[in-house]
Amino acid sequence: MNINYYITALVDYAKRTRLISELDEAYCTNRLLELLGLCDFERVDATDAPELAEILGAICDFAYERGLIENNSVVYRDLFDTKVMGIFTARPSEVISTFEALYKTSPEAATDYFYALSCDSNYIRRDRIRRDLKWRVDSEYGEIDITVNLSKPEKDPKAIAAAKLLPQSGYPKCLLCHENEGYEGSVSKPARQNLRQIPFDMAGTPWYLQYSPYVYYNEHCIALSSIHTPMKIDRSSFAKLLGFVTHFPHYFIGSNADLPIVGGSILSHDHMQGGRYTFAMENAPVYKTIAFAGFEDIKAGLVKWPMSVIRLSSTDKERMVELADKILVAWRGYTDADAFVFAETDGEPHNTITPIARRRGELYELDLVLRNNITTEENPLGVFHPHAEHHNIKKENIGLIEVMGLAVLPARLKGEIADMCEAILARRDFAEVESIAKHKQWFLRFADKYNFTEDNVEGIIKTEIGNTFVGVLRDAGVFKDDECGRAHFMKFIDSVNV
Repeated sequence: MNINYYITALVDYAKRTRLISELDEAYCTNRLLELLGLCDFERVDATDAPELAEILGAICDFAYERGLIENNSVVYRDLFDTKVMGIFTARPSEVISTFEALYKTSPEAATDYFYALSCDSNYIRRDRIRRDLKWRVDSEYGEIDITVNLSKPEKDPKAIAAAKLLPQSGYPKCLLCHENEGYEGSVSKPARQNLRQIPFDMAGTPWYLQYSPYVYYNEHCIALSSIHTPMKIDRSSFAKLLGFVTHFPHYFIGSNADLPIVGGSILSHDHMQGGRYTFAMENAPVYKTIAFAGFEDIKAGLVKWPMSVIRLSSTDKERMVELADKILVAWRGYTDADAFVFAETDGEPHNTITPIARRRGELYELDLVLRNNITTEENPLGVFHPHAEHHNIKKENIGLIEVMGLAVLPARLKGEIADMCEAILARRDFAEVESIAKHKQWFLRFADKYNFTEDNVEGIIKTEIGNTFVGVLRDAGVFKDDECGRAHFMKFIDSVNV
Protein backbone atom coordinates (compact mmCIF):
# COMPACT_ATOMS: atom_id res chain seq x y z
CA MET A 1 0.00 0.00 0.00
CA ASN A 2 1.20 3.50 -0.87
CA ILE A 3 0.16 5.24 2.34
CA ASN A 4 1.37 8.58 0.95
CA TYR A 5 -1.40 8.36 -1.65
CA TYR A 6 -4.14 7.99 0.97
CA ILE A 7 -2.68 10.67 3.23
CA THR A 8 -2.56 13.06 0.26
CA ALA A 9 -6.10 12.07 -0.74
CA LEU A 10 -7.42 12.74 2.77
CA VAL A 11 -5.69 16.11 3.06
CA ASP A 12 -7.01 17.08 -0.39
CA TYR A 13 -10.52 16.00 0.66
CA ALA A 14 -10.29 18.14 3.80
CA LYS A 15 -9.26 21.17 1.75
CA ARG A 16 -11.89 20.56 -0.92
CA THR A 17 -14.68 20.35 1.67
CA ARG A 18 -13.24 23.36 3.55
CA LEU A 19 -12.62 21.41 6.71
CA ILE A 20 -9.16 23.00 6.58
CA SER A 21 -7.52 25.73 4.53
CA GLU A 22 -4.18 25.76 2.71
CA LEU A 23 -2.73 27.37 5.85
CA ASP A 24 -3.62 24.24 7.88
CA GLU A 25 -2.22 21.67 5.42
CA ALA A 26 1.26 21.12 6.87
CA TYR A 27 -0.01 21.11 10.46
CA CYS A 28 -2.80 18.58 9.80
CA THR A 29 -0.53 16.39 7.67
CA ASN A 30 1.99 16.21 10.51
CA ARG A 31 -0.72 15.40 13.04
CA LEU A 32 -1.80 12.50 10.84
CA LEU A 33 1.78 11.28 10.40
CA GLU A 34 2.18 11.35 14.17
CA LEU A 35 -0.96 9.27 14.63
CA LEU A 36 0.25 6.73 12.06
CA GLY A 37 3.75 6.55 13.53
CA LEU A 38 5.39 7.90 10.39
CA CYS A 39 8.40 10.21 10.21
CA ASP A 40 8.57 10.59 6.45
CA PHE A 41 6.06 11.74 3.85
CA GLU A 42 5.97 12.84 0.23
CA ARG A 43 2.91 14.27 -1.52
CA VAL A 44 1.78 12.31 -4.56
CA ASP A 45 -0.87 12.83 -7.21
CA ALA A 46 -4.26 11.81 -5.75
CA THR A 47 -6.61 13.42 -8.26
CA ASP A 48 -8.24 10.03 -8.86
CA ALA A 49 -8.86 9.45 -5.14
CA PRO A 50 -11.87 7.35 -4.10
CA GLU A 51 -14.63 8.47 -1.71
CA LEU A 52 -13.87 9.30 1.91
CA ALA A 53 -15.00 5.91 3.26
CA GLU A 54 -12.50 4.09 1.02
CA ILE A 55 -9.69 6.50 1.93
CA LEU A 56 -10.31 5.99 5.64
CA GLY A 57 -10.66 2.24 5.11
CA ALA A 58 -7.20 2.10 3.53
CA ILE A 59 -5.70 4.18 6.36
CA CYS A 60 -7.31 1.83 8.91
CA ASP A 61 -5.88 -1.19 7.04
CA PHE A 62 -2.43 0.41 7.26
CA ALA A 63 -2.90 1.17 10.96
CA TYR A 64 -3.96 -2.40 11.70
CA GLU A 65 -0.94 -3.81 9.86
CA ARG A 66 1.30 -1.60 12.03
CA GLY A 67 -0.42 -2.70 15.25
CA LEU A 68 -2.11 0.65 15.84
CA ILE A 69 -5.57 -0.96 15.86
CA GLU A 70 -6.05 -3.77 18.36
CA ASN A 71 -8.67 -5.69 16.42
CA ASN A 72 -9.65 -5.37 12.76
CA SER A 73 -13.39 -5.03 13.46
CA VAL A 74 -15.85 -2.20 12.90
CA VAL A 75 -15.78 -1.02 16.53
CA TYR A 76 -12.00 -0.60 16.66
CA ARG A 77 -11.78 0.79 13.13
CA ASP A 78 -14.47 3.36 13.96
CA LEU A 79 -12.51 4.45 17.02
CA PHE A 80 -9.41 4.96 14.89
CA ASP A 81 -10.88 6.67 11.85
CA THR A 82 -12.84 9.05 14.12
CA LYS A 83 -9.54 10.02 15.72
CA VAL A 84 -8.18 10.63 12.21
CA MET A 85 -11.09 12.89 11.27
CA GLY A 86 -10.79 14.74 14.57
CA ILE A 87 -7.49 16.11 13.23
CA PHE A 88 -9.35 17.83 10.40
CA THR A 89 -12.37 19.08 12.38
CA ALA A 90 -12.23 22.70 13.53
CA ARG A 91 -12.20 23.48 17.24
CA PRO A 92 -15.62 24.09 18.82
CA SER A 93 -14.99 27.82 19.25
CA GLU A 94 -14.26 28.20 15.52
CA VAL A 95 -17.37 26.23 14.54
CA ILE A 96 -19.55 28.26 16.91
CA SER A 97 -18.09 31.55 15.64
CA THR A 98 -18.81 30.61 12.01
CA PHE A 99 -22.32 29.40 12.87
CA GLU A 100 -23.18 32.61 14.73
CA ALA A 101 -21.85 34.78 11.90
CA LEU A 102 -23.96 32.88 9.36
CA TYR A 103 -27.01 32.99 11.64
CA LYS A 104 -26.98 36.79 11.28
CA THR A 105 -27.57 36.19 7.56
CA SER A 106 -30.25 33.56 8.20
CA PRO A 107 -30.90 30.58 10.50
CA GLU A 108 -31.00 28.41 7.37
CA ALA A 109 -27.51 29.49 6.26
CA ALA A 110 -26.18 28.62 9.73
CA THR A 111 -27.70 25.12 9.83
CA ASP A 112 -26.68 24.45 6.20
CA TYR A 113 -23.07 25.08 7.21
CA PHE A 114 -23.33 23.03 10.40
CA TYR A 115 -25.00 20.06 8.73
CA ALA A 116 -22.42 20.03 5.91
CA LEU A 117 -19.63 20.12 8.51
CA SER A 118 -21.19 17.19 10.40
CA CYS A 119 -21.29 15.18 7.17
CA ASP A 120 -17.89 16.21 5.77
CA SER A 121 -16.14 15.47 9.08
CA ASN A 122 -17.61 11.94 8.86
CA TYR A 123 -19.48 12.36 12.13
CA ILE A 124 -22.47 11.51 9.94
CA ARG A 125 -21.20 8.51 7.97
CA ARG A 126 -22.91 9.08 4.64
CA ASP A 127 -21.67 5.80 3.17
CA ARG A 128 -23.55 3.91 5.89
CA ILE A 129 -26.67 6.05 5.70
CA ARG A 130 -26.91 5.14 2.00
CA ARG A 131 -27.22 1.48 2.98
CA ASP A 132 -30.53 2.05 4.80
CA LEU A 133 -33.57 0.68 2.99
CA LYS A 134 -36.23 3.36 2.51
CA TRP A 135 -39.63 3.35 0.86
CA ARG A 136 -43.08 4.89 1.21
CA VAL A 137 -46.50 3.28 1.48
CA ASP A 138 -49.85 4.92 0.76
CA SER A 139 -52.39 4.69 3.57
CA GLU A 140 -55.62 6.34 4.65
CA TYR A 141 -53.40 8.63 6.72
CA GLY A 142 -51.17 9.69 3.83
CA GLU A 143 -47.76 8.48 2.70
CA ILE A 144 -46.06 6.58 5.52
CA ASP A 145 -42.24 6.45 5.56
CA ILE A 146 -40.51 3.11 6.15
CA THR A 147 -36.80 2.69 6.83
CA VAL A 148 -34.78 -0.40 7.71
CA ASN A 149 -31.85 0.93 9.71
CA LEU A 150 -28.56 -0.51 8.46
CA SER A 151 -26.29 2.44 9.34
CA LYS A 152 -25.85 1.66 13.04
CA PRO A 153 -23.04 -0.92 13.29
CA GLU A 154 -23.52 -3.96 15.46
CA LYS A 155 -20.78 -4.69 17.97
CA ASP A 156 -18.73 -7.78 17.32
CA PRO A 157 -18.33 -10.42 20.09
CA LYS A 158 -14.72 -9.43 20.84
CA ALA A 159 -15.69 -5.79 21.39
CA ILE A 160 -18.58 -6.82 23.64
CA ALA A 161 -16.23 -9.03 25.68
CA ALA A 162 -13.64 -6.23 25.91
CA ALA A 163 -16.25 -3.74 27.05
CA LYS A 164 -17.19 -6.00 29.97
CA LEU A 165 -13.59 -5.93 31.19
CA LEU A 166 -13.35 -2.13 31.22
CA PRO A 167 -13.72 -0.35 34.56
CA GLN A 168 -17.07 1.40 34.90
CA SER A 169 -16.78 5.05 33.91
CA GLY A 170 -19.21 7.83 34.66
CA TYR A 171 -17.66 10.16 32.10
CA PRO A 172 -19.47 11.16 30.01
CA LYS A 173 -22.56 10.25 32.01
CA CYS A 174 -24.49 9.31 28.86
CA LEU A 175 -24.30 9.51 25.05
CA LEU A 176 -26.11 12.87 25.04
CA CYS A 177 -23.94 14.77 27.50
CA HIS A 178 -22.05 17.82 26.21
CA GLU A 179 -18.84 16.18 27.47
CA ASN A 180 -18.98 13.79 24.49
CA GLU A 181 -17.67 16.60 22.26
CA GLY A 182 -14.10 15.55 21.39
CA TYR A 183 -14.27 12.38 23.51
CA GLU A 184 -11.81 9.62 22.56
CA GLY A 185 -14.28 6.80 23.03
CA SER A 186 -13.75 3.14 23.91
CA VAL A 187 -15.20 -0.23 22.97
CA SER A 188 -18.18 0.65 25.17
CA LYS A 189 -18.63 4.31 24.14
CA PRO A 190 -18.34 5.75 20.62
CA ALA A 191 -15.53 8.12 19.71
CA ARG A 192 -16.63 11.72 19.23
CA GLN A 193 -13.50 13.68 18.23
CA ASN A 194 -15.41 14.95 15.19
CA LEU A 195 -18.63 15.84 17.06
CA ARG A 196 -19.40 19.54 17.32
CA GLN A 197 -22.26 21.20 19.19
CA ILE A 198 -23.77 24.68 19.01
CA PRO A 199 -24.83 26.33 22.29
CA PHE A 200 -28.11 28.24 22.24
CA ASP A 201 -30.75 29.57 24.60
CA MET A 202 -33.71 27.20 24.98
CA ALA A 203 -36.43 29.27 26.66
CA GLY A 204 -33.99 30.69 29.20
CA THR A 205 -31.89 27.56 29.75
CA PRO A 206 -28.55 26.59 28.12
CA TRP A 207 -28.90 23.80 25.55
CA TYR A 208 -26.83 22.48 22.63
CA LEU A 209 -27.67 21.62 19.04
CA GLN A 210 -26.04 18.73 17.21
CA TYR A 211 -27.02 16.25 14.50
CA SER A 212 -27.86 12.59 14.90
CA PRO A 213 -25.11 10.37 13.46
CA TYR A 214 -27.78 8.05 12.06
CA VAL A 215 -29.94 10.63 10.22
CA TYR A 216 -33.31 8.87 10.01
CA TYR A 217 -34.60 11.84 7.96
CA ASN A 218 -33.23 15.05 6.43
CA GLU A 219 -31.10 17.14 8.82
CA HIS A 220 -32.10 14.99 11.79
CA CYS A 221 -30.92 17.13 14.71
CA ILE A 222 -30.84 16.71 18.47
CA ALA A 223 -31.32 19.52 20.97
CA LEU A 224 -29.96 18.55 24.37
CA SER A 225 -29.78 20.08 27.81
CA SER A 226 -26.36 21.24 28.99
CA ILE A 227 -27.15 19.49 32.28
CA HIS A 228 -27.53 15.72 32.68
CA THR A 229 -31.12 15.76 33.90
CA PRO A 230 -33.93 13.24 33.24
CA MET A 231 -36.57 13.66 30.55
CA LYS A 232 -39.67 15.42 31.82
CA ILE A 233 -42.68 16.72 29.95
CA ASP A 234 -44.06 19.79 31.71
CA ARG A 235 -45.01 23.40 31.04
CA SER A 236 -41.38 24.33 30.35
CA SER A 237 -41.21 21.65 27.62
CA PHE A 238 -43.80 23.49 25.55
CA ALA A 239 -41.96 26.79 26.04
CA LYS A 240 -38.73 25.12 24.88
CA LEU A 241 -40.40 23.58 21.81
CA LEU A 242 -41.91 26.86 20.68
CA GLY A 243 -38.72 28.73 21.53
CA PHE A 244 -36.74 26.35 19.33
CA VAL A 245 -38.95 26.89 16.27
CA THR A 246 -38.68 30.63 16.87
CA HIS A 247 -34.88 30.31 16.78
CA PHE A 248 -34.91 27.82 13.87
CA PRO A 249 -38.20 28.42 12.03
CA HIS A 250 -37.28 26.07 9.15
CA TYR A 251 -36.99 23.09 11.53
CA PHE A 252 -39.64 21.15 13.45
CA ILE A 253 -38.88 19.93 16.97
CA GLY A 254 -40.46 17.23 19.13
CA SER A 255 -39.88 15.41 22.37
CA ASN A 256 -40.22 11.79 23.28
CA ALA A 257 -42.57 11.09 26.14
CA ASP A 258 -41.07 10.89 29.63
CA LEU A 259 -42.31 7.45 30.70
CA PRO A 260 -40.93 3.98 29.91
CA ILE A 261 -42.49 2.00 27.03
CA VAL A 262 -43.94 5.12 25.37
CA GLY A 263 -40.72 7.14 25.73
CA GLY A 264 -37.44 7.09 23.83
CA SER A 265 -34.37 4.93 24.36
CA ILE A 266 -32.64 7.55 26.54
CA LEU A 267 -34.79 8.87 29.38
CA SER A 268 -31.85 9.91 31.59
CA HIS A 269 -30.97 13.09 29.66
CA ASP A 270 -33.45 15.78 28.66
CA HIS A 271 -33.37 16.17 24.88
CA MET A 272 -35.53 16.73 21.83
CA GLN A 273 -35.27 15.81 18.15
CA GLY A 274 -35.96 17.95 15.12
CA GLY A 275 -34.91 18.59 11.56
CA ARG A 276 -36.00 19.68 8.11
CA TYR A 277 -38.53 17.09 7.04
CA THR A 278 -42.27 16.87 6.47
CA PHE A 279 -43.80 13.78 8.06
CA ALA A 280 -47.20 12.34 7.18
CA MET A 281 -48.60 13.52 10.50
CA GLU A 282 -47.82 17.14 9.63
CA ASN A 283 -49.92 16.79 6.46
CA ALA A 284 -52.74 14.97 8.26
CA PRO A 285 -55.93 17.07 8.36
CA VAL A 286 -58.02 18.05 11.36
CA TYR A 287 -61.24 15.98 11.27
CA LYS A 288 -62.97 17.86 14.08
CA THR A 289 -62.58 21.46 15.20
CA ILE A 290 -62.78 21.89 18.97
CA ALA A 291 -62.55 24.78 21.42
CA PHE A 292 -61.11 25.09 24.91
CA ALA A 293 -62.92 27.32 27.39
CA GLY A 294 -61.00 30.51 28.00
CA PHE A 295 -58.75 29.81 24.99
CA GLU A 296 -61.12 30.58 22.14
CA ASP A 297 -58.30 32.65 20.57
CA ILE A 298 -56.36 29.45 19.91
CA LYS A 299 -57.40 27.30 16.97
CA ALA A 300 -57.73 23.66 18.06
CA GLY A 301 -58.72 20.38 16.49
CA LEU A 302 -58.43 16.59 16.52
CA VAL A 303 -56.15 15.16 13.84
CA LYS A 304 -57.01 12.34 11.43
CA TRP A 305 -54.23 10.00 12.57
CA PRO A 306 -54.05 6.46 14.00
CA MET A 307 -52.85 7.91 17.32
CA SER A 308 -54.69 10.45 19.47
CA VAL A 309 -53.51 13.93 18.44
CA ILE A 310 -54.70 17.39 19.53
CA ARG A 311 -53.46 20.20 17.26
CA LEU A 312 -53.14 23.78 18.52
CA SER A 313 -52.40 26.77 16.29
CA SER A 314 -51.78 30.44 17.13
CA THR A 315 -49.39 33.36 16.76
CA ASP A 316 -49.26 33.72 20.57
CA LYS A 317 -46.63 31.38 22.03
CA GLU A 318 -47.37 32.19 25.66
CA ARG A 319 -51.07 31.41 25.29
CA MET A 320 -50.24 28.12 23.54
CA VAL A 321 -47.90 27.14 26.37
CA GLU A 322 -50.65 27.90 28.88
CA LEU A 323 -53.24 25.80 27.05
CA ALA A 324 -50.84 22.92 26.33
CA ASP A 325 -49.96 22.80 30.02
CA LYS A 326 -53.66 22.75 30.96
CA ILE A 327 -54.24 19.79 28.60
CA LEU A 328 -51.16 17.99 29.96
CA VAL A 329 -52.23 18.43 33.60
CA ALA A 330 -55.73 17.21 32.74
CA TRP A 331 -54.37 14.18 30.88
CA ARG A 332 -51.93 13.26 33.66
CA GLY A 333 -54.88 12.83 36.01
CA TYR A 334 -57.43 11.44 33.56
CA THR A 335 -59.07 8.03 33.94
CA ASP A 336 -61.69 6.45 31.67
CA ALA A 337 -62.08 2.79 32.60
CA ASP A 338 -64.36 2.14 29.60
CA ALA A 339 -61.47 3.13 27.29
CA PHE A 340 -58.96 1.28 29.51
CA VAL A 341 -57.25 4.58 30.34
CA PHE A 342 -55.97 4.77 33.90
CA ALA A 343 -54.00 7.73 35.20
CA GLU A 344 -52.15 5.45 37.61
CA THR A 345 -52.18 1.95 39.10
CA ASP A 346 -50.53 1.14 42.43
CA GLY A 347 -49.02 4.61 42.48
CA GLU A 348 -47.38 4.26 39.06
CA PRO A 349 -48.32 7.06 36.64
CA HIS A 350 -49.34 6.06 33.10
CA ASN A 351 -50.42 9.16 31.18
CA THR A 352 -48.06 11.48 29.34
CA ILE A 353 -47.73 13.36 26.05
CA THR A 354 -45.45 13.29 23.01
CA PRO A 355 -45.37 16.95 21.83
CA ILE A 356 -44.26 18.26 18.41
CA ALA A 357 -43.86 21.91 17.37
CA ARG A 358 -43.50 23.52 13.94
CA ARG A 359 -44.11 26.79 12.14
CA ARG A 360 -46.63 27.45 9.39
CA GLY A 361 -45.66 30.92 8.24
CA GLU A 362 -46.28 33.26 11.17
CA LEU A 363 -48.34 30.63 12.99
CA TYR A 364 -47.00 28.29 15.66
CA GLU A 365 -48.41 24.77 15.57
CA LEU A 366 -48.27 22.29 18.41
CA ASP A 367 -49.34 18.63 18.13
CA LEU A 368 -50.02 16.91 21.46
CA VAL A 369 -50.06 13.11 21.14
CA LEU A 370 -51.73 11.39 24.11
CA ARG A 371 -49.77 8.40 25.45
CA ASN A 372 -50.37 5.74 28.10
CA ASN A 373 -47.90 3.04 29.19
CA ILE A 374 -50.14 0.66 31.18
CA THR A 375 -49.34 -3.07 30.91
CA THR A 376 -51.44 -6.20 31.49
CA GLU A 377 -50.83 -9.94 31.57
CA GLU A 378 -52.18 -10.13 28.01
CA ASN A 379 -49.97 -7.23 26.88
CA PRO A 380 -46.90 -7.27 29.17
CA LEU A 381 -45.00 -4.87 26.88
CA GLY A 382 -47.85 -2.35 26.92
CA VAL A 383 -51.53 -2.13 26.03
CA PHE A 384 -50.85 0.88 23.78
CA HIS A 385 -47.71 -0.65 22.27
CA PRO A 386 -47.17 -2.88 19.20
CA HIS A 387 -49.29 -5.98 19.78
CA ALA A 388 -47.94 -9.51 19.48
CA GLU A 389 -49.32 -10.09 15.96
CA HIS A 390 -47.09 -7.23 14.74
CA HIS A 391 -43.89 -8.19 16.58
CA ASN A 392 -42.45 -9.96 13.54
CA ILE A 393 -42.16 -6.48 11.99
CA LYS A 394 -41.94 -4.08 14.94
CA LYS A 395 -41.60 -4.96 18.62
CA GLU A 396 -39.68 -1.94 19.88
CA ASN A 397 -41.14 1.16 21.56
CA ILE A 398 -43.05 3.69 19.46
CA GLY A 399 -41.09 6.88 19.98
CA LEU A 400 -41.30 10.37 18.56
CA ILE A 401 -40.11 9.49 15.04
CA GLU A 402 -42.57 6.61 14.64
CA VAL A 403 -45.40 8.70 16.14
CA MET A 404 -44.97 11.19 13.27
CA GLY A 405 -45.20 8.44 10.64
CA LEU A 406 -41.69 7.13 10.01
CA ALA A 407 -41.11 3.46 10.84
CA VAL A 408 -37.58 2.70 12.05
CA LEU A 409 -37.39 -1.07 11.57
CA PRO A 410 -34.67 -3.54 12.63
CA ALA A 411 -31.79 -4.42 10.31
CA ARG A 412 -32.79 -8.12 10.30
CA LEU A 413 -35.64 -7.28 7.93
CA LYS A 414 -33.30 -6.66 4.99
CA GLY A 415 -32.34 -10.33 4.81
CA GLU A 416 -35.79 -11.52 5.82
CA ILE A 417 -37.45 -9.57 2.97
CA ALA A 418 -35.11 -11.28 0.50
CA ASP A 419 -35.75 -14.68 2.08
CA MET A 420 -39.53 -14.16 1.97
CA CYS A 421 -39.43 -13.18 -1.69
CA GLU A 422 -37.39 -16.26 -2.52
CA ALA A 423 -39.71 -18.57 -0.56
CA ILE A 424 -42.86 -17.09 -2.13
CA LEU A 425 -41.56 -17.55 -5.69
CA ALA A 426 -40.43 -21.10 -4.87
CA ARG A 427 -43.82 -21.79 -3.21
CA ARG A 428 -41.97 -22.83 -0.10
CA ASP A 429 -43.57 -22.92 3.35
CA PHE A 430 -42.14 -20.11 5.52
CA ALA A 431 -42.02 -22.56 8.44
CA GLU A 432 -39.27 -24.47 6.61
CA VAL A 433 -36.99 -21.41 6.55
CA GLU A 434 -35.64 -20.52 9.98
CA SER A 435 -35.11 -16.82 9.25
CA ILE A 436 -38.73 -16.22 8.19
CA ALA A 437 -40.72 -18.81 10.18
CA LYS A 438 -41.86 -15.93 12.43
CA HIS A 439 -43.53 -14.29 9.41
CA LYS A 440 -45.71 -17.26 8.39
CA GLN A 441 -49.00 -16.26 10.06
CA TRP A 442 -48.46 -12.64 9.04
CA PHE A 443 -47.96 -13.69 5.40
CA LEU A 444 -51.03 -15.93 5.38
CA ARG A 445 -53.23 -12.99 6.38
CA PHE A 446 -52.69 -11.34 2.98
CA ALA A 447 -51.29 -14.07 0.70
CA ASP A 448 -54.57 -14.76 -1.08
CA LYS A 449 -55.00 -11.11 -2.10
CA TYR A 450 -52.13 -11.20 -4.58
CA ASN A 451 -50.80 -12.98 -7.65
CA PHE A 452 -47.07 -12.97 -6.89
CA THR A 453 -44.50 -12.62 -9.67
CA GLU A 454 -40.77 -12.01 -9.76
CA ASP A 455 -41.50 -8.37 -10.68
CA ASN A 456 -43.97 -7.55 -7.91
CA VAL A 457 -43.13 -9.77 -4.94
CA GLU A 458 -40.73 -7.40 -3.18
CA GLY A 459 -43.04 -4.43 -3.66
CA ILE A 460 -45.95 -6.37 -2.19
CA ILE A 461 -43.95 -7.43 0.87
CA LYS A 462 -42.82 -3.83 1.43
CA THR A 463 -46.38 -2.56 1.06
CA GLU A 464 -47.63 -5.07 3.63
CA ILE A 465 -44.81 -4.10 5.99
CA GLY A 466 -46.03 -0.52 5.66
CA ASN A 467 -49.62 -1.59 6.30
CA THR A 468 -48.45 -3.46 9.39
CA PHE A 469 -46.71 -0.33 10.67
CA VAL A 470 -49.98 1.59 10.35
CA GLY A 471 -51.49 -1.20 12.47
CA VAL A 472 -48.69 -0.67 15.00
CA LEU A 473 -49.58 3.03 15.21
CA ARG A 474 -53.22 2.06 15.78
CA ASP A 475 -52.05 -0.22 18.62
CA ALA A 476 -50.28 2.77 20.18
CA GLY A 477 -53.33 5.01 19.82
CA VAL A 478 -55.05 5.56 23.17
CA PHE A 479 -58.40 6.48 21.62
CA LYS A 480 -58.88 4.43 18.46
CA ASP A 481 -59.71 6.07 15.14
CA ASP A 482 -63.27 4.76 15.04
CA GLU A 483 -66.66 5.96 16.25
CA CYS A 484 -66.23 4.57 19.75
CA GLY A 485 -62.66 5.85 20.10
CA ARG A 486 -63.60 9.32 18.89
CA ALA A 487 -66.42 9.47 21.43
CA HIS A 488 -63.97 8.63 24.23
CA PHE A 489 -61.56 11.26 22.84
CA MET A 490 -64.27 13.93 23.02
CA LYS A 491 -65.09 12.81 26.56
CA PHE A 492 -61.52 13.72 27.53
CA ILE A 493 -61.72 17.05 25.68
CA ASP A 494 -64.92 17.86 27.58
CA SER A 495 -63.15 17.04 30.85
CA VAL A 496 -60.47 19.63 30.08
CA ASN A 497 -63.21 22.23 29.71
CA VAL A 498 -64.89 21.43 33.05
